[in-house]
Amino acid sequence: MRVSEALALQAGDIGSDGLIIRKGKFGKSRLLPIHASTRTALAKYTAIRQRQDAEGADFFVLGSGKAPSKVRAHAVFVQIARNLGIRPHVLRSPGPRLHDLRHCFAVRSLEGCLHDRQAVAHHMAGLSTYLGHASMAHTYWYLEATPVLMHSIAAAGEHLFAEGRA
Repeated sequence: MRVSEALALQAGDIGSDGLIIRKGKFGKSRLLPIHASTRTALAKYTAIRQRQDAEGADFFVLGSGKAPSKVRAHAVFVQIARNLGIRPHVLRSPGPRLHDLRHCFAVRSLEGCLHDRQAVAHHMAGLSTYLGHASMAHTYWYLEATPVLMHSIAAAGEHLFAEGRA
């Protein structure tokens, strides 16, 4: 989900079927299915949130009981990335950004269905919806060449060449 969608989540938006994204890009709403491990983590967070006596409807809150700003969310991500050693401690130095998690998810999920062209086509349609894109063309911008994807593309090209179709 987008950072803005996460920050707009309300306490009642977490359901048994997933997360209800009410304030998506262009005003679109969607149901975002989540993995059982994510559901467990959100339940633990909910318990912590309740112990903090967080008032109001915002799901992710600061000590004030209000949702953090986008700037604050990005700053926290940078600090976590530095603590994990995946981003240098030098100011203004490059490293993963919070939004990069969406791109990584898109690529890794596509890698999971590489050996079946029909599965890739269906997966792209589902991935586009899951990410909340208005069209599949927007989802293609999220993809990048990875060794796994490039190997699959090369193998498919070699197969076509061997069959005389390339």
